[in-house]
Amino acid sequence: MSLNKKSVDDINAKGKRVLVRCDFNVPLKDGVITDETRIVAALPTIQKLIKDGGKVILCSHLGKVKNGPNEGESLAPVAKRLSEKLGKEVVFVSDYNVTGEAATKAVEAMNEGDVVLLQNTRFRGVEETKNGEEFSKELADLADIYVCDAFGSSHRAHASVAGVTKFITAKGGENVVGYLMQKEIDFLGNAVENPVRPFVAILGGAKVADKLNVISNLLEKCDTLIIGGGMAYTFLKAQGYEIGKSLVDDTKLDYCKEMMEKAEKLGKKLLLPVDSVTIADFPNPIDAPVEVEVYDVSNMPADREGCDIGPKTAEMYADAVKSAKTVVWNGPMGVFENPTLAAGTIAVAKALAETDATTIIGGGDSAAAVNQLGFGDKMSHISTGGGASLEFLEGKELPGVVAADNK
Repeated sequence: MSLNKKSVDDINAKGKRVLVRCDFNVPLKDGVITDETRIVAALPTIQKLIKDGGKVILCSHLGKVKNGPNEGESLAPVAKRLSEKLGKEVVFVSDYNVTGEAATKAVEAMNEGDVVLLQNTRFRGVEETKNGEEFSKELADLADIYVCDAFGSSHRAHASVAGVTKFITAKGGENVVGYLMQKEIDFLGNAVENPVRPFVAILGGAKVADKLNVISNLLEKCDTLIIGGGMAYTFLKAQGYEIGKSLVDDTKLDYCKEMMEKAEKLGKKLLLPVDSVTIADFPNPIDAPVEVEVYDVSNMPADREGCDIGPKTAEMYADAVKSAKTVVWNGPMGVFENPTLAAGTIAVAKALAETDATTIIGGGDSAAAVNQLGFGDKMSHISTGGGASLEFLEGKELPGVVAADNK
């Protein structure tokens, strides 16, 4: 996958209709946006196009939209917040058809520097299906240039992410990436393809199954692979250790053995926990006070559950990070939502915050963890895409990246 893509800096937007696919999939509670990180992240690209005199048409999905369009997943609150952030009116096209007559009229009425936001692309119902051709064409009919700035959706070959580009190209238009996408490609893509070494990868989270290809791909690319979180217990069981009531995927024991053999064959370090913070019963609610006991992995009791890496492991992992030049981290070390069981995740976050290495947080729970724990501003890059980051780390081609024009 070529990572050398045309960006918004390579186009002349003046007087042109520019369709920008953003990631405005923000959390809403009673119609109020509870976290506007994704809106803020989209601003630099939008502001650049306004300044250049483009007619800026924004589109995005929001939510999962299971039973057809509903006002609870309308992008209306996003239009309101965007207007405040940009200091100018963002015209919202509330039509559930997304690209219908209302959208066409709104775009026709635009002057240079105006901004229009289309309704939730998933309201159309064909956004994610093979029948998205017509929708892709209608989106392209509204614009002269297409900008993909939604990394969080770039692993989906949807109409508004990849489908539209074919029709933009057919009429001689350009397909480029926005600043947010460019940053993801620069950090995540290059970290995996051309890392400055030593390159340390840290994988956590609950399940081995979610990270099968990531583990295999990163073993080929990195110098040291660190495993933590719930998935570590499947590796420990594969080594013959008692893991008690800890999370385990018995169908992946052979896979874990293969990966340990692969690491040895390639001369890579594969680090696994040497001790574990255990509990008798899972806290309910998740952040309730909980009694813990620390055990070495060689003598874990059968009636306890491992829920975080132990202090010896945390120290060992922090040490491994110190000499690194590039670190990619995806997935927490334990049940970080509980203050008592967050110590391992905090220790790793702290080690990353104190290193001079390029530190890249691969979206999802690890992004939530470093932000919640107050280390966000100490990281070189926090990815905005959960699934997309994982697929990038797997070495997969992302439709939203592939569809952009090469330089």
